[in-house]
Amino acid sequence: MSENKIEIRNLYKAFGRKKVLDGVDLDVKKGESLVVIGGSGTGKSVLIKCIQGLLVPDSGSIKIDDEEVIGSGKNIHEKMGMLFQGAALFDSLSVWENVAFVPLQSGKMSRKDARLEAIRVLRQVGLAPDVADLSPAELSGGMQKRVGLARAIMTKPEIIFFDEPTTGLDPIMADVINDLIIESAKGLGATTLTITHDMASARKIADRIAMLYKGKIIWVGSVKDMDKSDNPYLKQFISGSSQGPIQVEV
Repeated sequence: MSENKIEIRNLYKAFGRKKVLDGVDLDVKKGESLVVIGGSGTGKSVLIKCIQGLLVPDSGSIKIDDEEVIGSGKNIHEKMGMLFQGAALFDSLSVWENVAFVPLQSGKMSRKDARLEAIRVLRQVGLAPDVADLSPAELSGGMQKRVGLARAIMTKPEIIFFDEPTTGLDPIMADVINDLIIESAKGLGATTLTITHDMASARKIADRIAMLYKGKIIWVGSVKDMDKSDNPYLKQFISGSSQGPIQVEV
């Protein structure tokens, strides 16, 4: 058995003439927190959607637990949880119904049991039981992120994806969310893949960091390795400088 939970090889995805993923190779080890950094439009979200099976790659291989998932027809979503950018809560559902959405839809839990379990998971992310019956509109941005995290871990997934988990949060709340991500993943023993351009978040939650640029993984290493790297693209990105090989169209 491989030590990798996810193995990606030579992955390509284009939309018309626009190449988004251009031969991506990437491994995510079991129980690891891998963070993929890169600017807007570099293909980070498309990469996650391909792994989840929401997009079909043009070519390449994606293996989860040593099994090819592209074209397999297998339901791999039961292994996965997702914290969406902006939380993406359902306005028409209460907080606890959002958290328990998957077991409620699958019929695997009664509403009574699902509510009790949702309240337990809400406690794990620092939210009191009285939040359960509120609507998402009654919550602050930070609380919505916590509810989104609770929903992501509700089914005890083996793999959790985090899409820009700290976007729109102040620095203190962002750090709270980072701590909860670490605690939640370790508590489940889950493998996590995060995409972000928030370097403070990347530094805190990552075991390893990979940089995606123009559809290719151009650097992979630890946080310590990142700070020592001479890669000009990586150095420019982490410093936030407008000067360097990465040219931003304005």
